[in-house]
Amino acid sequence: MDPYVILAKNALEAYIREGRIIDIPDGLPDEMIGFSAGTFVSIKKVGELRGCIGTISPTMPNIALEIIHNAISSGTQDPRFDKVDESELDSLTYSVDVLKEPEPVDSMEELDASRYGVIVRSGSRSGLLLPNLEGVDTPLEQISIALRKAGIDPKRDFSIERFEVIRHNEP
Repeated sequence: MDPYVILAKNALEAYIREGRIIDIPDGLPDEMIGFSAGTFVSIKKVGELRGCIGTISPTMPNIALEIIHNAISSGTQDPRFDKVDESELDSLTYSVDVLKEPEPVDSMEELDASRYGVIVRSGSRSGLLLPNLEGVDTPLEQISIALRKAGIDPKRDFSIERFEVIRHNEP
């Protein structure tokens, strides 16, 4: 299995089963230790979203710590779901998105829902939607969902940024 996915899975399982935050394991790829980036950890149960939490920009010294933190948050702090219970752990699947640097866009023509995620900002509010999500086929749908998540009125001025991800999935 992918080391990014294994790390997310192990982080949440140790936290739920033992109440502890794991240390960075040995043998991870260099980019997980030597670089920092925003990451999102998505958890599904029987194909349905069970949790998804992440960071637009890095908050930790490296990608490995970012994944550990976001995996635990995804399983325990996503306000849309109850905290993951130990009895669910064997039925969960994980994906990890490592975000590339966002860049501003001037128009919808610069977006592609399958290639780019979007970030919308207005004042202190911001909303993010990952790329290539099932049921989200157009940039307009992406923007609409991101605005709703951020609580931004679509009639107000807002800026748009796009970003690419490196997605790591369970096989």
